[in-house]
Amino acid sequence: MKMTRKQALKSMAGISALGMVEMAGMPAGLSPKTTKGTIKHSVCRWCYNGKSLEELCEAAKDIGIQSIELLNPDEWPIVQKYGLTCAMTNATSFGIPRGFNDPQYHAQLQKDYRELIPKAADAGLKNVICFSGNRNGISDEKGLENCAVGLEPLVKLAEKQGVTLCMELLNSKVNHPDYMCDHTEWGVSLAKKLGSPNFKLLYDIYHMQIMEGDVIATIRKHKDYIGHYHTGGVPGRNEIDETQELYYPAIVKAIIETGFDGFIAQEFIPKNDDAFASLRRGVEICDV
Repeated sequence: MKMTRKQALKSMAGISALGMVEMAGMPAGLSPKTTKGTIKHSVCRWCYNGKSLEELCEAAKDIGIQSIELLNPDEWPIVQKYGLTCAMTNATSFGIPRGFNDPQYHAQLQKDYRELIPKAADAGLKNVICFSGNRNGISDEKGLENCAVGLEPLVKLAEKQGVTLCMELLNSKVNHPDYMCDHTEWGVSLAKKLGSPNFKLLYDIYHMQIMEGDVIATIRKHKDYIGHYHTGGVPGRNEIDETQELYYPAIVKAIIETGFDGFIAQEFIPKNDDAFASLRRGVEICDV
């Protein structure tokens, strides 16, 4: 599967098996249809664009996943038909590069989010994704100020609706050149400036390993500002198995120890011909 997340977002706008299971501390052959319940499992839709949403829903139900995310509003009823939720929804067609750090986009972004937030609340959805946008010559300090100005009225609306806006931390080294919210400290500074429990960070473990490492310590330090997590193998953003440098059972255990009760979403691109087998293993690894 060659499609990148950036391309997928743009498009949406118009284990050896035994060794891996043993690494996760689970017996071989165990199906996680009934997971341990220590975390809520989700999966990102764009990583399975070669499958229909219905197929992904069926696989999610079989694996023990409760959510399929990064969906548009017209897709919400499909997952809900399967008894699933959308733990993180899209809100705008602007995508990643054009975000709240640039005032020229504020009017359209605010329009899109004002329409989406009440819809999400009515559908029982709790988290809406947002992006800083690319720097494009804007300093990090000014970009932070601009983000606060653009987001403040939307955060107030989110508070009234019981929805949380989550700005994603992405790497600007490999996948998203020039993206502004590329370090946890910057995102935390923005969250502190907005001062609302309805604005959090989407801590993407893959992206932040590339940008700054020190994942477990960072999660512990900034737990109060993180509302959602994404996975992914480093390097390559593929399966979260022994071929990559992160040990997810320890990371997820650390997340649980912070008291986090939200969703952790699998966001890796399967290399395995059986994409859903890779997804199942990813959930087994994280189901600590």
